[in-house]
Amino acid sequence: MNEPVRLAKRVAELKGCSRREAEQYIEGGWVTVDGAVVEEPMARVLDQKVEIDPDASLLALTPITILLHKPADAAPEVQPTLRAADDPSGIRPLKRHFAHLVVPSALPREASGLVVLSQDGRILRKLTEDAMTIEQELIAHVAGEVSPEQVKRLSKGLTFRGQPLPPIKVSINSTSEDETRLRFALKGVLPEHVPGMCDAVGLRLLALRRMRLGRVSLGPLPVGQWRYLMGHERF
Repeated sequence: MNEPVRLAKRVAELKGCSRREAEQYIEGGWVTVDGAVVEEPMARVLDQKVEIDPDASLLALTPITILLHKPADAAPEVQPTLRAADDPSGIRPLKRHFAHLVVPSALPREASGLVVLSQDGRILRKLTEDAMTIEQELIAHVAGEVSPEQVKRLSKGLTFRGQPLPPIKVSINSTSEDETRLRFALKGVLPEHVPGMCDAVGLRLLALRRMRLGRVSLGPLPVGQWRYLMGHERF
């Protein structure tokens, strides 16, 4: 052989399979070239050693969902090198996991906390179509003290663009000399409504962080890091 060929063609020859099946083996991370995993079917090879993992499977490549601890004032971006060290999913990262990710139930740019990025159509439909019925938990840091009357007004009686907001659960999470942390449990109210709600009752919002979306929580995930959604987790 004296001219490079596509890796998919070489794998098809070695495995005795179709070109599409060869592409699936490669995209699934089952193929190495000179000992290094290559996931691009279009890669060119000449006289390198191409090997196919004996455990290679042609099962459909499952779409994945990623949970990210988004930093404040940043776009929800997943860096492959920032996977949490204690990710319990056991999923083997592939390059294809970082393509075609969609962000349902987004956070305002200035907020931090749990953000979901997914390739899974079922999860995307759930978080989009049921957005107003899925409960979200947020922690709002506000300046100074908060009175019982302000908590009551936040819980019930506010409007957004002339429309009444549904009742929500608001409680004081903690206090310090300079700020109060309020816990919001929202259903029918979106995170982007919270700054205006605080302003309406005379509170200055310092920071906002989402801790939970449905039944999936942020947990101890460090800021900027991510993990895979596990099979048993449901929103």
